[in-house]
Amino acid sequence: QVQLVESGGGLVQPGGSLRLSCAASGRLFSSSAMEWYRQAIGKQRELVATISSTGRTNYIDSVKGRFTISRDNAKNTVYLQMNSLKLEDTAVYYCNMWGAYGSYSGQGTQVTVSS
Repeated sequence: QVQLVESGGGLVQPGGSLRLSCAASGRLFSSSAMEWYRQAIGKQRELVATISSTGRTNYIDSVKGRFTISRDNAKNTVYLQMNSLKLEDTAVYYCNMWGAYGSYSGQGTQVTVSS
């Protein structure tokens, strides 16, 4: 059974930065693609960033140039560095791990951008 545990969320002012982490248990991490999703109140969940098992990354347009997804296979951890945060980045952020076995998701971490 795989567990994903997100951390690093919190309250930050517009223009600030946060770094989210997602630690995975088990042996599937290095061969898995990792994703960060977010869901704001009253909105559908949206895919924010992905990183393949080989390190290829993709982002939604609204975070390009501000967010960076990375992974450390030795630590079974994926990160989301978020800079120049905006009010509209406020959401619960979830990490997701997927591969040929299916997918697993974490419980989420709240990010609130407010002045």
